[in-house]
Amino acid sequence: MRSAIALCKTANKIGSLAGRGSSMPGSLALRLCPDILSRIKLPETVIAVTGSNGKTSTVEMIAHILTENGLSVAWNKAGSNQTEGVATCLLCDCTPNGRVRSDVVLIESDERFARHTFRFFHPKYYVITNLYRDQMTRNGHPEWAHRVIRESIYDDMHLILNADDPQIADYGFGRDKVTWFGADHLDEDTETNTTRYNDGAFCPACGGRMEYEYFHYNHAGKYRCTECGFHRPDTDVTITDADYDAQQITINGKYKVHLPFSNIAYCYNTLAAFAACEKAGVAPEKIIEAMEGFISHSKRVESFRVNGKPGYLLVSKHENSVAYDRAIETAARDKRTSSVMVIVDEISRKYFTSETSWIWDIDFEKLNVPQVKQIILAGLYCWDLDTRFEVTDIPKDRIVVCEDLGEAARIMGGSDTECFYVMTCFVDQIKFRALREVEEIGE
Repeated sequence: MRSAIALCKTANKIGSLAGRGSSMPGSLALRLCPDILSRIKLPETVIAVTGSNGKTSTVEMIAHILTENGLSVAWNKAGSNQTEGVATCLLCDCTPNGRVRSDVVLIESDERFARHTFRFFHPKYYVITNLYRDQMTRNGHPEWAHRVIRESIYDDMHLILNADDPQIADYGFGRDKVTWFGADHLDEDTETNTTRYNDGAFCPACGGRMEYEYFHYNHAGKYRCTECGFHRPDTDVTITDADYDAQQITINGKYKVHLPFSNIAYCYNTLAAFAACEKAGVAPEKIIEAMEGFISHSKRVESFRVNGKPGYLLVSKHENSVAYDRAIETAARDKRTSSVMVIVDEISRKYFTSETSWIWDIDFEKLNVPQVKQIILAGLYCWDLDTRFEVTDIPKDRIVVCEDLGEAARIMGGSDTECFYVMTCFVDQIKFRALREVEEIGE
């Protein structure tokens, strides 16, 4: 074990100098000692987070809150969330004898790989955020992902579950150790599902038809199976009020949280972090105090300027329509006139695919508001986007198609709108940052 830990630490230092990812050191250690993750000594508090959306933001928020409250935290901040990346994180925090030094271990886990990672050890608290269509060529249908995540759950875990997502709530029924988080009926809820598909149409317990009292977004809401009685459970940690204009939510009727980024998905990330930190022993008042000073470094939202005007880079995973819909809602809610750019230049940073059917699941129609004066479709797949926009009611004179990203940025900067929004994925985000037309970019 000692040699595997030493190898991991050495490889991690070399990799950091070379700018390489954080999976390789853990991979080398696992080859040398395949069961090393079951042999190291973990602290009492181990928190894991998985799900389709919000993992990185939620983990980053939890780490901030715990650190602000005097706890040392070992977490895979580099973002490698498969077993090898988790191994790198833990082994680099170990003593030569295999004891993790930090007070808390915090793990972001890929939903497909959690079942492999947690064969070696079980987190004390297991947060599962949501389950949506995500990278279909890699993850398949959410029903398949639902089964795979179940394989990562063990009886000794305390689950922290999103009660508003029926596929997540299914994991908690019949268990004693569950903390439920979710939202009360909010002003922006709808009586019908307004998205292009409904993965909550059928009960995850019996397959019967589900009925909803209201929807928060997609299939998250208040539901009940018409056949077996499966239903949304009562929540322990609850958004009781949300004011998106003021960028503020209220938790459990008394704890007000100001948000740096105002949309329903970020509200859920905040709620999950609150629930996890409270279970870890941090007082609610201390959680709120830490949240007020939180600044995300995950680069999911960045500000920039072009020709002296403000802009916002909203980063989502390609092949994930739910994440894109939340970004679109943010831009459409802004009362200032805006120019919106959608970039699809490279679909995946991990594997090659030119599959673009996922753009048909995105609700681009929500950009058809008066203040969005211009929509620029940019990148290699701009014509796929253009075909998708052909079937919307958005006036064609508002749409510009431009494959070259630099030229697209110049067109955007030349508009007479008050602000800009750019929506793209992680790898295309880097390309946008590198454009000469972008004067400055930051958090």
